[in-house]
Amino acid sequence: MDAEIGGLIRRFNESLGGVNDDHSGYHETITRAYVAGVRLFLEQAGEGNLLAQINGLLASPMGRRDWPLRFYSRERLFSVEARRGFVEPDLALLP
Repeated sequence: MDAEIGGLIRRFNESLGGVNDDHSGYHETITRAYVAGVRLFLEQAGEGNLLAQINGLLASPMGRRDWPLRFYSRERLFSVEARRGFVEPDLALLP
């Protein structure tokens, strides 16, 4: 399933007139980092209604905009290599 996410988002961006290039559009590593964060949150949160889970995720550390920077240096995360394909973190392992 994770391997399919990139294609889905790229096609969606393009359907709206967006561009997926070295500087804008889909970012593989950021997407995969957030997928790991959502999975971690759901493991910790347990059962609940969807609205409560979404609100909980957004209020959690995993929902923060800077969450991937706990695992990646800014230089590595925002590199063209990381945008185009998944790169391993250089600061700490993803959960």
